[in-house]
Amino acid sequence: MWWYELVLPRIGFAEHAKKTRTARLTRIAQRFHVLAVALGGLMIKVGQFLSSRLDVLPPAITDELAGLQDEVPAVPFAEIRALAEAELGVPLVDIFAYFDEEAVAAASLGQAHRARLMTLDAGFDEVIVKVQRPGISDIVEIDLSALRRVAGWLSRVRVVADHVDLPSLVEEFAATSLDEIDYLKEAANAECFADDFAGDARVGVPQIAWERTTRRVLTLSDVTAIKISDVGALKAAGVDPKAVAQTFAQVMFEQLFDNGFFHADPHPGNIFVMPLTDGGFRLDFIDFGMMGAVPDDLRTGLRRLLVAIASRDGRGLVDSIREVGVLLPSADTTELERAVTELFSRFGGMGFAQLREVDEREFRDFGREFGEVVRALPFQLPENFLLVIRAMSLTSGVCSTLDPDFNIWDAVEPFASRLLATEGSRAIGDLVGEAGMLVRLPKRLDGAISRLEEGRVSVSVPAVDKRLARLERMGRRILWAVVFAGLLVAGAVLLPSTFGIVLMSVSVIPLVLALFGGGRR
Repeated sequence: MWWYELVLPRIGFAEHAKKTRTARLTRIAQRFHVLAVALGGLMIKVGQFLSSRLDVLPPAITDELAGLQDEVPAVPFAEIRALAEAELGVPLVDIFAYFDEEAVAAASLGQAHRARLMTLDAGFDEVIVKVQRPGISDIVEIDLSALRRVAGWLSRVRVVADHVDLPSLVEEFAATSLDEIDYLKEAANAECFADDFAGDARVGVPQIAWERTTRRVLTLSDVTAIKISDVGALKAAGVDPKAVAQTFAQVMFEQLFDNGFFHADPHPGNIFVMPLTDGGFRLDFIDFGMMGAVPDDLRTGLRRLLVAIASRDGRGLVDSIREVGVLLPSADTTELERAVTELFSRFGGMGFAQLREVDEREFRDFGREFGEVVRALPFQLPENFLLVIRAMSLTSGVCSTLDPDFNIWDAVEPFASRLLATEGSRAIGDLVGEAGMLVRLPKRLDGAISRLEEGRVSVSVPAVDKRLARLERMGRRILWAVVFAGLLVAGAVLLPSTFGIVLMSVSVIPLVLALFGGGRR
């Protein structure tokens, strides 16, 4: 990366580096994929985390890492038994009438086994027991320490620091990872989720056997049934896959827009469909280690985004994005404002039905252009935003599998309309503020004209400024190259004298400055 992205562009091979970039990045991602599977532990989670960072990494990397599955060989049962008994404080045979030694699922942080409780004290006996991999806490701690150190090194590289806040990115990942290995937190999340859907016949949540649960062992009722993506099994059970898609989308968007507490990992392995005797069905959710929340400050930011979108205000939209924390302070948003303004002019005012009729090629072309602008900015989504995007993306994918004609616009439209209506009064207040600005506009125009007449107006043209800065750096590098050539030739002429050797040795300094200098005076 150093050679192609920093060295070659400085010696005239920028175009070569650009042409080979996609293939190189794909190879790097492929090597990391293999490395992550070989190392296990937290590295698989790192790859999955990076695959969702479309704001930080190019598609060549995220597309490759998207296929990184959290499936690893199961730990021998003897080790699982030893850890579980040490955590629960009693032999497994004393509390479980049956404990399957074969793992139902094995992941990088833990694995799950089916079992049957000895008694019905918890109100149920068929359970799933999740047990952490032995030593995983130490592995996570070591891996996070290594990641923090690497992030510290890279944050000192200007080209990296200007585009991503790596230390905060690592801390986001660390918080998520530490939550996933705390089964007490996962159990609490499951109960909060169950409270949100209490009395809702559409949703099922496993019950927690608290007396058989610790930070490293989680015992919960077995709610597994038909995997939501198994269309053949659903039809065989008399369940309409299209109805499942509609219900699943409604439930997910209720979590996002109404509850503010949502399942952030709704992939097919975490959602089951339970056929009911009345011909209906129930969606059973499992694995509550990765949950998301929509805090008040994010709600406020979304409200301001809606106001900006409603008024077609590109500058206001960019300002609200910056306020939410999506853009780093070093961002030059001129091009982004231009792209957003163009977005409003192309698609502004269209309803969901009209947007569906737009030629897909137009969306694709604009998306490519808009994506290039975004990736050129120091653009970094907060963790809450990422989890929302992840949840919506997985929801859309599952629903499309169940119903090829599924349209996510139809599912989200009622919730978006309700959110706009709820925030309507606040939006009116913001629009009144905009009206006040219009009242003050004549006075501001008069002041601007006065400054223009007095010659006190300065114009900022970021694109031209960047080109001038690049030319200035190139001029300084040429100057150092001339100095290098002069010292080298003079030293060669004076050889084999000591002074000639000194001149040739000193010529290394302007050579280095000619190759890598020019960034600062």
